Amino acid sequence: MAALCKFRVFGQGWYGRSLIWKPSRSGGILVSGVRFQHSSSHAETQTQYRPETSSAKSLLDIGTRRIFSEEHDLFRQNVRRFFQEQVAPYHKEWEKLGQVSREVWEKAGQHGLLGVNTSEEHGGVGGDLLNAAVVWEEQMYVNCSGPGFSLHSDIVMPYITHYGSKSQIEKYIPAMTAGKCIGAIAMTEPGAGSDLQGVRTNARKDGSDWILNGSKVFITNGWMSDLVIVVAVTKKDARSVAHGITLFLVENGMKGFIKGRKLEKIGLKAQDTAELFFEDVRLPADALLGEENKGFYYLMTELPQERLLIAAMALANCEFMFEETRNYVRQRKAFGKTVAHLQTVQHRLAELKTQICVSRAFLDNCIQLHAEKRLDTATASMAKYWATDLQNKVAYQCLQLHGGWGYMWEYPIAKAFVDARVQPIYGGTNEIMKELIARTIVSDK
Repeated sequence: MAALCKFRVFGQGWYGRSLIWKPSRSGGILVSGVRFQHSSSHAETQTQYRPETSSAKSLLDIGTRRIFSEEHDLFRQNVRRFFQEQVAPYHKEWEKLGQVSREVWEKAGQHGLLGVNTSEEHGGVGGDLLNAAVVWEEQMYVNCSGPGFSLHSDIVMPYITHYGSKSQIEKYIPAMTAGKCIGAIAMTEPGAGSDLQGVRTNARKDGSDWILNGSKVFITNGWMSDLVIVVAVTKKDARSVAHGITLFLVENGMKGFIKGRKLEKIGLKAQDTAELFFEDVRLPADALLGEENKGFYYLMTELPQERLLIAAMALANCEFMFEETRNYVRQRKAFGKTVAHLQTVQHRLAELKTQICVSRAFLDNCIQLHAEKRLDTATASMAKYWATDLQNKVAYQCLQLHGGWGYMWEYPIAKAFVDARVQPIYGGTNEIMKELIARTIVSDK
């Protein structure tokens, strides 16, 4: 019997309806008469011409880019509507609070935006990586950095589905897909950032239990988290720290697990970023995620997706900033005509669009490679380094084209400017990305 998978489509005419995905004989998925082809086969069946962004009317147009299909377009329409209606109108208030609402998490779950690329068998939505990429991009297209959906769905959840036990998957994944259990991952410490081998948080055995001690900082979703994957040292006498790291699942409310203050940042103001403290937290044996002392291996395996995600969101933000600036200069007047009539402005826009479109070609290739499980660490590092550096260059130039108004918080470009600054830092600094790339260049292996 064909497996059934629930999926919610929430665009015009479908808003809030719970539909059914059903595999068809041709290998796609039927959704009330709409066929969703798996990413591995959609290119073979696709016949419609799809322009690349360089020749589209807008960089945000739906129906462009050959890596996507018509089914992804339908999904994108629905995701776009969700962010425009359920996120953008409330984001200014969330910036003041330093966090988004619990309600928006549950709404995202109700409408199928969480756990998109997690299999239905595990309690996820059952989409593909390209569906997940649509969610990443559409969040950036409304310039709303608050909701930590991508980290929750495409960084935290894969650790559980890839390395967790059956009982852990059954306990956490359905609740995370529903937005009722918010996930975070705690790697960074006050004295250990990009260098994971500097981790000092530790766990020691006490019978069948573990006793966890240490602290973490800069943890996205940290304040609102219900479940945190904690990186800890469990074998201090290992030949290197990498051989003695283990991952643990720590639940909110456990005795000794203390959430510090929400950190006040120059950007990402609606994103709850917190300090976490662990003071003799007693963890049961089933809090161990995967195998003991295999944590570093798990982290290295999963980091390419995290870096791809950061790159994808960075480039989508570049596209947003470009369109926002193009619209502005076509309206703003100076010297008796619109700013867009000035040749220096036209040339700057031409440079920006070229840089963004060239980067889009590379990044779409990376997304396709990852969908086929062929994205290596060096290429993911290139994507992260290049896209986040470009994001900051585009933010600088677009703010400049706004003039003094670009420095005002009420203008979207101001928020995009400060949000961009952290991108080359987290997920591994861009200096570390260059190290990883360079190793493949000079290595004899």
